Amino acid sequence: MKQQLSLINTTSPVKTVGNNLKYSSLFSSDHRDYLLSPTGAKIKISDLEGKIVGIYFSANWYPQCQTFTKLLVKVYEHIKAKYGSNFEIVFVSSDEDLNAFNEYYQLHMPWLAIPFSDLETKKALNKMFDVEGIPCLIILQPNDNASVLHDGVELIYRYGVEAYPFSNERLDELLKQEKEKHERQTLSILLTNQDRDFVLTHSASKQVSISSLIGKTIGLYFSAQWCLPSHKFTPKLISIYQKIKQKLIQQDFNEENFEIIYVSSDHNEKEFESSFNSMPWLALPFRDPTNKDLTKYFDIRGIPSLIILGPDGKTVTKNGRSLINLYEEEAYPFTMARVETLENQMDEDAKNLPSMELHSGHHHELSLVSQGNGGGPFICCDCDEQGSGWAYQCIDCGYEVHTKCVRPVIRVSSA
Repeated sequence: MKQQLSLINTTSPVKTVGNNLKYSSLFSSDHRDYLLSPTGAKIKISDLEGKIVGIYFSANWYPQCQTFTKLLVKVYEHIKAKYGSNFEIVFVSSDEDLNAFNEYYQLHMPWLAIPFSDLETKKALNKMFDVEGIPCLIILQPNDNASVLHDGVELIYRYGVEAYPFSNERLDELLKQEKEKHERQTLSILLTNQDRDFVLTHSASKQVSISSLIGKTIGLYFSAQWCLPSHKFTPKLISIYQKIKQKLIQQDFNEENFEIIYVSSDHNEKEFESSFNSMPWLALPFRDPTNKDLTKYFDIRGIPSLIILGPDGKTVTKNGRSLINLYEEEAYPFTMARVETLENQMDEDAKNLPSMELHSGHHHELSLVSQGNGGGPFICCDCDEQGSGWAYQCIDCGYEVHTKCVRPVIRVSSA
């Protein structure tokens, strides 16, 4: 697992599929020249000509679709209010039955839809745009080149309304702005605002100035009391945090060279206090707008998440959680050089591991595999945390566990 120092992920460019692609040929069938509205009205497909159109592949049974749909509705309504009627979305359902489709579409979506019964059109659209998973948002531009953008979900999460009109020119502009913003990044810019220049602490003073944290390695811990994965990861992080502090003391460094700041996604003040009181580190105030600003800035899709900032305030890695799971306290200070050293050590250690292992949590024999032939990235079936590099894998069914999670079967002698 190689770290990326930059937060800028190059968005796939808008692709051209030819100049004969028309909305009427995409969305119609031999028996239908209309799309449905949420009220059941039939809207002529010809009304879409000249508009930017998003094709939204989704289903009510998938929680990630439900989450993204709520965001997409806000963005859609904002675009319509700000830019008028030059944008539309067409829902392509993967729901299990008509009732599920109606509940999902009529209650939660304000845009158009392919009728649920038109399986052939839905299959053709999935095949044409090579849809491998949902939610998926394909953006079509109304120009002679019939350009297509496949990363609509990514763009909506990262930029929201600002991504409109989803052209190459607009995406290049956004990437340039994002790159410049991250190049200017400092701890003060990230954490302070006009009303606050401190974070919370458990000490009697209750506050620590952000200026006193400059020059340290900082972890931004995105979590919440209601998040079940956080309940499992937070105790591990507390243990590693304390071990890193102890390690710094043993190496004659200041233990305060490393600190963590809690960035809350709790529902209310009571949940926040419950979360923060269980943690030995610092926190941003619960109702501070910086919590949401940081979540958007670092494109946090799920929690718990651990962002590591270097002493210069720049982002070292967004993969702090994975590095903690892989290397524990040895991951500090989380730099590319440190990770490369640990990866090389892992390769050396793997030479002394058995090539096959029986694991008490699985009924098939497991084979030792490396990153090059199936070892990562993966989710460990024993501890449910991400892994990379070397692993024990079941060739028959894909079951994988960290090498450190293997619990060999103890054979009892019959003698």
